Amino acid sequence: RQGRCDTFATEFDLEAEEYVPLPKGDVHKKKEIVQDVTLHDLDVANARPQGGQDILSMMGQLMKPKKTEITDKLRAEINKVVNRYIDQGVAELVPGVLFVDEVHMLDIECFTYLHRALESSIAPIVVFASNRGNCLIRGTEDISSPHGIPLDLLDRVMIIRTMMYTPQEMKQIIKIRAQTEGINVSEEALTHLAEIGTKTTLRYAVQLLTPASLLGRVQGKETVEREQVEEINELFYDAKSSAKILQDQHHKFMK
Repeated sequence: RQGRCDTFATEFDLEAEEYVPLPKGDVHKKKEIVQDVTLHDLDVANARPQGGQDILSMMGQLMKPKKTEITDKLRAEINKVVNRYIDQGVAELVPGVLFVDEVHMLDIECFTYLHRALESSIAPIVVFASNRGNCLIRGTEDISSPHGIPLDLLDRVMIIRTMMYTPQEMKQIIKIRAQTEGINVSEEALTHLAEIGTKTTLRYAVQLLTPASLLGRVQGKETVEREQVEEINELFYDAKSSAKILQDQHHKFMK
């Protein structure tokens, strides 16, 4: 704001204003638009070129959409355009985070692709999660590695130090899960579930919530008590107990 138009100079006002001439011509406005676009959106947009804008072309696109594969050449061209926009200051790259759970389920070809993709300057922050020790890498016959990740890729990552859950932490997690599923659980039942999770796994303790809640409804109780948890725990086995039974009684099962 530069001041007030000089056509109002004859009017009296308590505030001191600086009067300037009325601008002539069109008033130009500058608008800055910021749009968030992922690299995959750009790949898909360029992999499916649109035809004409007439009715026949539009109907053809709806009835028979083109399914063009996103090739490495297309990705390389998109990356060149993005890098040029970044150098010109037109675009800004926000890497983001890619979380890969159960990373030991990936095979050797996936790890090879990830290893090469992580070297890119536009690669996101990648977080791997696994609960395995030394195990065989999928897609190989005799290559074992910690967490099921190849050693050359494992050497390039930083391993976050984690601690085992305490019974109190397990109790809090189970309580939050029960609230999410709308299940009322007594404190005694939560404590018993935490004890079960300490002996078995937290996932198994959480899985007992739903059947215990169903048993409580059959018995006409709105809150899951310790008795329901104990009865349900006697009906099911966790993975470790089941594996131990199979190992001890392997001669009773078919091979």
